Amino acid sequence: MYDIRNLSKVYNHRKEPVFALRDVTWKVEPGSFTAITGPSGSGKTTLLLSLGGLIQPSSGKLHYGDLDLYRLPANRLAEFRNRSIGFVLQTFNLVPYLSALENVMLPMIAPGRKGSNPADRATSLLGDLGLSDRMDFLPRELSVGQQQRVAIARALANDPDVILADEPTGNLDPALSDEILNILEKLNAEQGKTIVMVTHSPRAAGRAGTALKLAEGRIEA
Repeated sequence: MYDIRNLSKVYNHRKEPVFALRDVTWKVEPGSFTAITGPSGSGKTTLLLSLGGLIQPSSGKLHYGDLDLYRLPANRLAEFRNRSIGFVLQTFNLVPYLSALENVMLPMIAPGRKGSNPADRATSLLGDLGLSDRMDFLPRELSVGQQQRVAIARALANDPDVILADEPTGNLDPALSDEILNILEKLNAEQGKTIVMVTHSPRAAGRAGTALKLAEGRIEA
């Protein structure tokens, strides 16, 4: 699914360049569940966002199937993200003045998009995640665990092949963390979603089939 060759990312700091990734070579197999681990500043989130087409690498190649992602024009890259990638973030990034239902509908109302009725799809997803009675609630009216489930439903809105999760349990207690990890495992096992998850938690990493450890921008193990 992903073929990454000698991927590097350098941020230009006013004193000296900062290497976030250094010659990372890695493949992500379809249907896999991978945890990216490592200390803070090791390049985990930079690698994840590069997979999602959100950070332009400084050098190297990143292919998704036959697509050379960073040779795509900006509009094609945006279409790729909307169609193929679902993002689940630690901070949820829900729109505060929209209901749970409206937040899940957002990715489905992109200009020119055709397909099933967004409200029907969002209703089905929220129901699958146990939020049938919370569809009209604003984010502030939901618990932290419920907000993360809304974020997962939104990530699934366009039926992506890949879910990229950045510390999806970082704000949750152990019981809620297990709940979210159970959902991700089920999506991987039953729907064949490819999941790449950044985590500091050994408990969360242990739920993935594969772990990739980064240190100072390089693959350590």
